[in-house]
Amino acid sequence: MEFDPNDNEVVMKFSMGTPPIDIHAIVDTGSDLVWTQCEPCHVCHKSKFGVFDPRKSSTHKNITCRSKDCRLLGDSYPRREVELCRKAPTTNCVYTYDYEDESYTVGHLGRETISLKSTTGNVVTLKDIIFGCGITNNITGSSENDMGLVGLGRGPLSFVSQVAPYVGGKKFSHCFVDNPNLESKIYFGNGSEVLGEGVVTVPLVDDPTAYYVTASGISIGNDFVPFNSNGTLLKKDNMMIDSGTPFPKVPQDLFNRMVTKLQKAVPLKSVIKKIKVIDALCFATTTPPTLPKMAIHFEGGGELPLSNKTLTFPVDDETYCLTIVSGTDDYSFFGGILQTNLLLGFDLDKNTVSFKPTDCIEYNKNN
Repeated sequence: MEFDPNDNEVVMKFSMGTPPIDIHAIVDTGSDLVWTQCEPCHVCHKSKFGVFDPRKSSTHKNITCRSKDCRLLGDSYPRREVELCRKAPTTNCVYTYDYEDESYTVGHLGRETISLKSTTGNVVTLKDIIFGCGITNNITGSSENDMGLVGLGRGPLSFVSQVAPYVGGKKFSHCFVDNPNLESKIYFGNGSEVLGEGVVTVPLVDDPTAYYVTASGISIGNDFVPFNSNGTLLKKDNMMIDSGTPFPKVPQDLFNRMVTKLQKAVPLKSVIKKIKVIDALCFATTTPPTLPKMAIHFEGGGELPLSNKTLTFPVDDETYCLTIVSGTDDYSFFGGILQTNLLLGFDLDKNTVSFKPTDCIEYNKNN
């Protein structure tokens, strides 16, 4: 996997089809579907890696609308297709998949052979993986460095669920580096556990697709900023761990209270700027500002320190902004930028997520 600095996403490379074609797809823990742009494409975003053509693969298999695989789509199977399928049950299984940032893909499901390089350097071949052949697609803010998405969510169509029988269970971990010239790695199944000193393990809140946890608040220096300010009961699924959302987001009220604390703690001129229609706290400085120690606190007592390196980013030669921005939802996003230099492990069998601050360059080199 490689970090794409143009859109702050992590892109996974694998091969698909026979003969194999390299696929470059955004890693997304917030969704399930594995998909790539396919010919004949009606609307495809520009990609320097081209478009997959299933007609040229000898291992491609169509999935019909009456098959049990098609029913795995749930609400992503368009209602208008139900009557059409009754009349023509051998037609393709059509899907419509929408994302939080208004990205979408429309296409049909198929099965295909996928090949990955293992950590030992050997090629692992997985047959009959269900994937989406997208023929009308839009990825908001996408660069030309991807062709689709790899859904790593909790549902039956996710890559995690599909490879589980081959690797010893529904669990995986990753350690992202933010250097586009260096590889990140993702680890599936046995051996992917996050262990050792400094691990923070938190229970996951039940959800069919996404990874939600319950955060009680954020500490800034010696001050604790609670998630709720009005004394209401803490929402149990108030933080989504989502690699496909680059910038971590918090509700506007929490963001405003964080800004108040940070403006008092950081002796620099600051201002709220609109960056891609979201509010960000920005400081007038030519070098990364020194922030007070910050940590996310989880229900039950877990505390995850945040690296100063991942908390700010430059917008020009004289301005650095906080990576934690305001959101429009009543829950937070633990976005992909905060996931760099963090060994992050998901265990769906135990229903937990584990965090461990890690030098990912060294970790990926040695594992």
